[in-house]
Amino acid sequence: MNNLIHFAEPKLIFGYEQNAFDPRDGLTLFGAFTREKFTNPSIGIIGSASGRRRVLNWLHTILQPVFGKSKDLARPYFPGIETVFGMTMNFNAIKEIQIDEKSLNEYLHYQDPHQRVHHLANLYAKALQEYDAGEEAPVTFWIVVISDDVYRYGKPKSKIPKSDENITIGIKDKYTRRNKTLFEEFNVLQEAYKYKINFHNQLKAKLLSDKIITQIVRESTIAPFDFLNSKGIPTRDLEKFESAIAWNLATAFYYKSGGTPWILNAARPKVCYLGLVYKQVDPENDPRTACCAAQMFLNTGDGLVFKGNVGPWYNETTKEYHLNNKDAKDLLQKALATFDKKEGGIPEEIFIHGRTYFENEEWSGFLEAVGGRTKVVGIRIRPENVFKLYREKIFPVPRGTAFFHKDTKAYLWSKGFVPRLQTQFGLETPNPLSIEINRGAHDIKQVCEDVLALTKLNYNSCIYGDGIPVTLRFANAIGEVLTAGPVGDIEVLPFKHYV
Repeated sequence: MNNLIHFAEPKLIFGYEQNAFDPRDGLTLFGAFTREKFTNPSIGIIGSASGRRRVLNWLHTILQPVFGKSKDLARPYFPGIETVFGMTMNFNAIKEIQIDEKSLNEYLHYQDPHQRVHHLANLYAKALQEYDAGEEAPVTFWIVVISDDVYRYGKPKSKIPKSDENITIGIKDKYTRRNKTLFEEFNVLQEAYKYKINFHNQLKAKLLSDKIITQIVRESTIAPFDFLNSKGIPTRDLEKFESAIAWNLATAFYYKSGGTPWILNAARPKVCYLGLVYKQVDPENDPRTACCAAQMFLNTGDGLVFKGNVGPWYNETTKEYHLNNKDAKDLLQKALATFDKKEGGIPEEIFIHGRTYFENEEWSGFLEAVGGRTKVVGIRIRPENVFKLYREKIFPVPRGTAFFHKDTKAYLWSKGFVPRLQTQFGLETPNPLSIEINRGAHDIKQVCEDVLALTKLNYNSCIYGDGIPVTLRFANAIGEVLTAGPVGDIEVLPFKHYV
């Protein structure tokens, strides 16, 4: 085996079965992969009056080409949402929900961050749930437009400025936060402490059981010139990113409307990739207990999320997560059942991606789940920061470069110089991914090619390629949603519900 090789950039398939390397090239020239099967969605907007107005204005702008101020090849112009995706905008049919702005402003002045974020998330979630439960016309997905204040003060460790308008409400005593009391007002306030302080994750978690799909958008992202500082300069310098914002949001809209923007040309049939997701439920009081989930991706690009069981998966000594035999078996059986439902039968090969080595107990559970009917391979993938590769050029090594350490281990540069863009991903000398076959047997070259291809399945944005395969790229974000609050036992849901 040659120690150092370069993989060709994976191609993507778009409309009319045409290929391209860059998603933006393919979408511009050929349209989305499902363009001939796509049904125009019903769109809804929820937010304040000013926020909804800004969304509608922005949707009008992306009907036409968006050029932006950048001449960088990495930020090409956006041709327009109808041209690219065939999404027609019937503005008379867009559903709108008005958020109670008086309540919104009141909650933003809650000093206790748990109470503040819980009430803000509920304000949006309950309005969406009420619409969904009514006899109104169904909405495919909702654009949730939020102010910069909701974004800023709906994050972990956020603190509101001192003001006479601030409201002191909440429970300071940690024991009282968790245990029933004789006072009903305290019991009502306790609900907020069951959730983590993060508006985005709380809202997503509270809508999972209702299967309501959302795209959260900041007002200043789509209308940066409406928000100026004392010198008349936009508070966020997004002028160079106007076309990139259009590409990213339009692609997310299309995907969340049920369309498939592109699929992998190199994808192999009857193969699925499973990325393991772990997140501590309550690290402060019970560090060992964690939620486990898995992301499954098929050759069609479809992504599904399986919620596993909560258990003592985290080891404080090794700082690693591992399942026991039974829960590993249960998790993979869920994946196999869903694959059978969507594809018919079971996959010929399953690649399980994780950030740590697989232990004997959990691996035996995975093998019991397949019962010898299919091949299972365990792959450990993690960024490597102690091994670099340099060359005597202005730009670093090309994306797709791989160094093979041994038959079961390689270093893959998923970032690096991209000839099509005449630039590199990132500003620093890129670090590789360490890719190692930890369980089972397979050709390490094929494993690296698969990982490189999976860096191009991020439908939540529209970029040339990501630095992390999609099986692990959103693992932390999905874990955050699943542990944001008491979501309960939810069914297998598409990836779009979480991002």
